[in-house]
Amino acid sequence: MSVSEQTGGHAEPHSGEDVSPGSDTPQPTAASTTVAVPTQKGAASAGGPQPSTAVTESTPRRPHTPAPAVGQDGGEAVGRLAATVERLRAEVQAARAAVEGRALVELAKGVMIERLHCGPAQAARQLAELAEQAGMSELELAADIINEAARDQVAQIAADFVRRTASDTDADTDADSATSVAVRLRTAESAALAADDTQAVAESLLQHALAPLEAVAVAVWTAGRDGSLALSGHAGYSREEAERWRYVPPGVATVARQALSSRTTVHLESVASMPSIGQPSCPEGGRVAICAGTGGRIHGVLEICWPRPLQLPLPQAVERQLEALAELCAHTLESLPTPSPSVPRSGGHDPAAAELVDLSDGLHDAALVLTPHLNTDGTLADFRIHHANVHFKDPAGRPRSALNGGLLLETYPMAIGGSDLYNHMERVYATGEPLRVQRIALTTLVDQVPLQVVADISVTRHGSSLLVIWRIEDETARLASLLQHAQRLGRIGGFEEDLATGEITWNSQLYALHGRPLTQGPVPLKDLAAHAHADDAIAIGRFLRTVLFHQRSSTVAFRLQRADGVTRHIRIVAEPVLDSEGHLLRIRGAYQDISAQHWTEVALAATRDQLAQTAQESAERNRLALQLQHAIMPPAHGPLQVSGLQVAVRYRPAESEALVGGDWYDAVVLPSEHILLCVGDVAGHGIDAATGMVVLRNALRGLAMTGASPGQLLSWLNNVAHHLTDQVTATAVCALYDPSTRTLRWARAGHLPPVLVRTDRASALPLTGGLLLGALPEADYEEDEVQLEPGDTLLMYTDGLVERRDTAMQESLTQLLTNAQTPVDGLSQRLDRLLTYSKSDTDDDTCLIGIEVLEEPSA
Repeated sequence: MSVSEQTGGHAEPHSGEDVSPGSDTPQPTAASTTVAVPTQKGAASAGGPQPSTAVTESTPRRPHTPAPAVGQDGGEAVGRLAATVERLRAEVQAARAAVEGRALVELAKGVMIERLHCGPAQAARQLAELAEQAGMSELELAADIINEAARDQVAQIAADFVRRTASDTDADTDADSATSVAVRLRTAESAALAADDTQAVAESLLQHALAPLEAVAVAVWTAGRDGSLALSGHAGYSREEAERWRYVPPGVATVARQALSSRTTVHLESVASMPSIGQPSCPEGGRVAICAGTGGRIHGVLEICWPRPLQLPLPQAVERQLEALAELCAHTLESLPTPSPSVPRSGGHDPAAAELVDLSDGLHDAALVLTPHLNTDGTLADFRIHHANVHFKDPAGRPRSALNGGLLLETYPMAIGGSDLYNHMERVYATGEPLRVQRIALTTLVDQVPLQVVADISVTRHGSSLLVIWRIEDETARLASLLQHAQRLGRIGGFEEDLATGEITWNSQLYALHGRPLTQGPVPLKDLAAHAHADDAIAIGRFLRTVLFHQRSSTVAFRLQRADGVTRHIRIVAEPVLDSEGHLLRIRGAYQDISAQHWTEVALAATRDQLAQTAQESAERNRLALQLQHAIMPPAHGPLQVSGLQVAVRYRPAESEALVGGDWYDAVVLPSEHILLCVGDVAGHGIDAATGMVVLRNALRGLAMTGASPGQLLSWLNNVAHHLTDQVTATAVCALYDPSTRTLRWARAGHLPPVLVRTDRASALPLTGGLLLGALPEADYEEDEVQLEPGDTLLMYTDGLVERRDTAMQESLTQLLTNAQTPVDGLSQRLDRLLTYSKSDTDDDTCLIGIEVLEEPSA
């Protein structure tokens, strides 16, 4: 809201129209109305031109309807008529705002008369002079004077604005904002005090106080004694929407209901999750609902609607303004009469309704007599409760007199409106065809708690009235039915035996367990051993002595041999029933067929034994595989120094014996004084992988005695893996070192390449071609030659050193090269460091060979 001083009667162009440059056609303004508020200067308020205060209000506007093009029949006249109607509507709004602003000025003059002990003319002149000296409008000054005199919540809100923004750089602008807040709230207060109904109060609140906060609608609810809510005033909602929400029955969850129940302010970022008035037009809009009360008593709820989701929490200044408006609504609801919700007309008098009343009172079931409740166009809107018979009991505890005359959907919104029952009633009313529905679930609210009941419903039409009969399912009968089904599903039969009369009672399920027809009668407990397996006679006798003579509860399991030759495993449990003197009267108990459980336990026991045997055999195989692997390749091996080389090996077994693999290594001096170096990995785990590793390792040793090259050795080893083993596949690296020339010839079969460490720089040797061993009957393997130098270190390893489940192999190799080039003291320390800092997580065994070329001894 902005306040400015103008002279003259009205501002031009007229509010609601805007003359665009270069256009002769008035255009609608976005949302501003300029209102001339006359003020007094001089000795009298009448006569002569007087200054005026223009109050610009941000209010929602209806879109201007352009006139049809000139030349159409009647089009120009219709356009002028529409423009005239829009102009008159704007003038009415302007006149109302002028009266509300004028009331503030007159109230301020009254304060000055009381404070200065002067007359009205002097007070008016003093107000005008003070406003001119302060550089503000008379309306703004009037609001300040009222705030100073009242010192109420509105004054506090304006003062908070000033205090909070006193240190800001744009203090003038913030002070203007504080004055604008005071003017808006005082104007809304003045309009509310002058209003003669709550509807006018709601419209004034939206126009003066809430529209500047970007709110688009407001609803003022009156709280009824029964917890209902009545729409007393609204603004920003359509007439149809307001009529639809004119009354909210008790217990219906809405935004206003939540505020009323919790006695606190409710902030909703979006109303999508809770029904409320105006939800179709602003489905994602924010809502704030504040209780309106005075003196500890809540009279109603103020509900404010925004078109977009709210940014919570709201600023404290906005919260204070909304609380002040709620307090204003509370005083209004307390002082003004609340308009009664309009009642749509019902159908005419139906003689059949009186007959149905007499008929329903003669029934033994609960019954309602309903009459149609019609809209103004004659269509069915609801049913009115004409009569509730004496057997009808309201779930919420309301008396029948409180139900008679009420609308059905308002009285039972969840039970009737929340199910298909109302649709069935409409169909019966339309067609006359009676309806009977069994076991329909009805939900009612009792003290805000949903309670569901199951009922059988009958609906019939007589004349234009409906007779609704419902029979709530008896809890005792329902529990008896549940018990019967539980006994059937659990294969349980109950019995009771009267020891004084000898009468024995069995239920039908017990006859089925024994395989006896009802004509044969039940079996006494004393004859139970005759129908059981002979081996169970002793256990049954002990059971009977405990129950009959020791008079204690007991249970026993036995094999029942039925007359049809079927043997069932039965458990019986029984307890004695004593009189007041401790004498045994009856025995009652139950039989349960546990045949399925017995055979399941037998199968489980056999399965447990089989699993235990399998686990023992598996552990034995893993232990043998581990012993075999350790016998061939112990985890620790001392360094070997021969022919100018120092060779060290490390073997790290798998942490789990079940994952013992086929990793192997070898370092041996051949008769040709060449040194054979190899590392391999047989696929798989367990005893098969360990035996395959032994075969390949020993075969390579024997083949190396021929003096063949590494490529040829791997080709022969491939033939061994393919033809002489049980489908063994493996990877391997084979190398021959010549001490005389320090050359290393090597080949690989699907294995990771060796790593050369030279002068603290590690690099992988170039890859050579070669498939893994055992994949094809014949395979060729490429060779490569490396010239080693004194101080060089060559590393050969299996994938257990570098492999990770979540890391690419190339990234793992890069990490290995980084660790390998770290300076260390000696070959053994280098190998130990590589094993220590290995990030492998596959729980696989690992082989690692290090070869260091020694310096030649000085002469």
